[in-house]
Amino acid sequence: MSPYDTLPPRAFWRSGVVAEVPESAEPIQVAEPLQAIQGLYLPKFAITKDTTIMTAGSCFAQHVHRNLYERDWAVLDFESPQHNFRRDVMTRFGYGMYSARYGNIYSARQMVQLLHEAYGFETPHAPVWQRPDGKYVDAQRPAIEPDGYDTPELVRDARAHHLRILRKTFESAELLIFTLGLTETWCHTATGTVYPTAPGVIATPTEPQEISYRNDGHRAIMADLRALNDFGKSRNPNFKLLLTVSPVPLTATASGAHVLPATTYSKSVLRAAAGEFVRAHDTVDYFPSFEIITNAATRGRFFEANQRSVTSRGVKAAMDMFFQAHGEEVDTHQPRISASLTGGMADEGDNAVQCEEVLLDAMNRSLT
Repeated sequence: MSPYDTLPPRAFWRSGVVAEVPESAEPIQVAEPLQAIQGLYLPKFAITKDTTIMTAGSCFAQHVHRNLYERDWAVLDFESPQHNFRRDVMTRFGYGMYSARYGNIYSARQMVQLLHEAYGFETPHAPVWQRPDGKYVDAQRPAIEPDGYDTPELVRDARAHHLRILRKTFESAELLIFTLGLTETWCHTATGTVYPTAPGVIATPTEPQEISYRNDGHRAIMADLRALNDFGKSRNPNFKLLLTVSPVPLTATASGAHVLPATTYSKSVLRAAAGEFVRAHDTVDYFPSFEIITNAATRGRFFEANQRSVTSRGVKAAMDMFFQAHGEEVDTHQPRISASLTGGMADEGDNAVQCEEVLLDAMNRSLT
């Protein structure tokens, strides 16, 4: 059982929001949003094709990584196999999504915890969870190995290898592009270890009752951003940080509220914390992907029919603004890979990404 199994329909985006919108609603034609919001992104510092970039964050950050890769920017990835595998196969096994195989990192706290673990400063509690089929998974990246592991020892060996590569990646990065996704998280009550999923969504720890729900506020997010930036500076004096906020609404909320105000709270806190932190640090900037996708001029057409997943047109609008602001022509580039080979599990069609959170919606579908 997952904590989301007994939640009412209003806690889920599909049943709490999408079901209220008539399916016959006609699309509204509006001007290209880039024409209406020029100057939305004014970079604080230069980023070039030669800047070594590390990407991480919630599901939307996969679009950032893929676009950097396709345009042959110096985005780091030391963990993916150096063979011509299909993109959808790579994504299914957690490769090529980000600069290392850590999967989705939904909060700054989770990112700080990962870095502390990589350098031996923190040991997450209950690192191995078990699936209903008896297979074991890495509790911090439960979806990167779809077939699971036969023993907990294999999970630990794979994680040790991953952490070695993560250290190399982090120390090679001049810039970390990090996408803030959620304020709601699940953590071990006694130690504070955070996890990307709740018990029962993919797998379950030995003592699930020790895992509790938490919804962080502005002060906690600010502290985590400060810890992330300070840690980066401690490893590389030239380290810079570019923050974004994911425009993707919550799939579900365990807050007790309707999923719509729960989404507004989460995104508001993240956006406010990012804005305040950027103002206080010369080497930290903000890229407004959230505003590009959700601004009123788009009339919602940058979202798929589920009103959550971002369309390829929306991703292009955001990434075009990024590349234009940093001096690259966006209409002439030739992708390094075919954008059609981007299989995943969260979105539909060519713009798919892999996201554990979408499993909550699948659970909701099976219950309604």
